[in-house]
Amino acid sequence: MDIQAAFDSIAAVIRSVPRSELLVAALVAMVAGWIGSALVRRRVAFGRALGMLSSLALGGILLVVVLQLSRFDPRLDISLPEIGLPEQVVAGGETRVELAPDGHYWVKASVNGTPASFLIDTGATISAVNPGLAQRAGLEPRRGGIPVQIRTANGAVTAPISTADTVSFGNIKASGIDMVIAPGLGTTNILGMNVLSRLGGWRVEKGVLILTPEGEAPRG
Repeated sequence: MDIQAAFDSIAAVIRSVPRSELLVAALVAMVAGWIGSALVRRRVAFGRALGMLSSLALGGILLVVVLQLSRFDPRLDISLPEIGLPEQVVAGGETRVELAPDGHYWVKASVNGTPASFLIDTGATISAVNPGLAQRAGLEPRRGGIPVQIRTANGAVTAPISTADTVSFGNIKASGIDMVIAPGLGTTNILGMNVLSRLGGWRVEKGVLILTPEGEAPRG
């Protein structure tokens, strides 16, 4: 185990606490639970009630965390627009992407109508945008969102999650897509598996990446 990496990960989470309403709420609930337990031992009347409220709050926070994490996996995807978790939909027609000279697949896309280039990365769990694009596209960190730790060229960073109303590229249009606002990406943006896994499939033929939405019949 890399001890330094573990310390870096813990430090990143601690630094993210003031920026995450969810983590702050969890800490407050934990402190309330400790106070409640102490009051129960001293036979103070409302100590048990405080402890129960703390447990209910922690249970609610855990539920919100599970709902957010479930969005990374289309098999468990749950949408609750009322708390800022809209359904993630990827639809449209077959799109072909030529292999770039650098050996990667890039697409010209638009996020909330703002044009940008995206690297297609099957190794990325979630799509990511650089802060500059996020600002231009009006992407704001989700209130109560859990911070996500990602690795960049400059090491591990903790980044907030946002949701794009629309993401379009080629003949494909996606909506309600979660995206990490990732410092350290430079001008790069990444189209990850939370979009690709919602396609009907993809394949490579003679250096061309062919993306086929669900229900779209593959062309010969």
